[in-house]
Amino acid sequence: MTAPRPASTSGIELRHLRAFAAVARRRSFTHAAEELLITQPALSRTVAQLEAGLGVRLLDRSSRGVALTDTGAAFLVHVERTLAGFDAAIAAARHELRLRLGFSWLLPDPWAQRAIARFERDSGAQVELVRCDNPLDALDRQGVDVALVRGSRPVGDGVRTVHLYDEQRVAVHARDEAAGGGREASRSHPPKAMADALRWQDAHEWTLVVNTASGTTGPWCWPSGNGPHRYVETANFDEWLESVAAGRGLGIVPDVAERRIHHPALRFLPLTGAPPSPVRLAYRPEAGTGSTLLRRFLDAALDAASTCTHAGGA
Repeated sequence: MTAPRPASTSGIELRHLRAFAAVARRRSFTHAAEELLITQPALSRTVAQLEAGLGVRLLDRSSRGVALTDTGAAFLVHVERTLAGFDAAIAAARHELRLRLGFSWLLPDPWAQRAIARFERDSGAQVELVRCDNPLDALDRQGVDVALVRGSRPVGDGVRTVHLYDEQRVAVHARDEAAGGGREASRSHPPKAMADALRWQDAHEWTLVVNTASGTTGPWCWPSGNGPHRYVETANFDEWLESVAAGRGLGIVPDVAERRIHHPALRFLPLTGAPPSPVRLAYRPEAGTGSTLLRRFLDAALDAASTCTHAGGA
């Protein structure tokens, strides 16, 4: 019996890898096509060509959306590292210095503007802003050189952090608790939640909406048994925001949200007794664009943090 002929990879090009990475990152052919400025049929053909060339299925497609197969998830790690290395090589050849800053939502102001302006002025390099659901994952895949992280969750082995400042937490809930929440909405808003302020020590009464990828407030913030008794998990900031607006539960965020998010379905409340939420930069010393450029950005970031009296995040 003849062994199956292995798939040929000679026709695989960078455009195939970029197409796959975009779909995997956005979990949508439609959104990935918009990002790449190509038509959705062309994107589908490109990804199909990649799968045929490799002889494996990288994506599961269904009416509910797009998901990575186990093989696709493993392949994505190498693809993103390959693309990052290629882009860095091109930038070096063109003498274009850049540093990629990953963030999950709303870069804190005025810190970001001051840090970026000083770094670009002093180094001659450019900061590329990369929005990602989980900046630490992007850092691990070498999709970014430094990641802005909020909260006190562990960052993983081999990752160093620099503390910039602390943010104050506020509470947010659906302005119209009857909208979209049904019976769950009434459970998520006990009488104290409708007062003029909330108390951190009353957390056991809440249903808390948690962004598991990059949120600052979740089960890890309380000793065992002292936190909310009910949680609603979401995978990114947009899902978190709309789940709170739909009355699924309360949200807890740094106070920048109250200043910069204008959602007609949300109401913000002061939160007393809550611990501050740290803002940090995370990086891998052995990776990225080089220790000198990274150090100059960290210096600019710390200098900007020392001059900011108010900064915010999520």
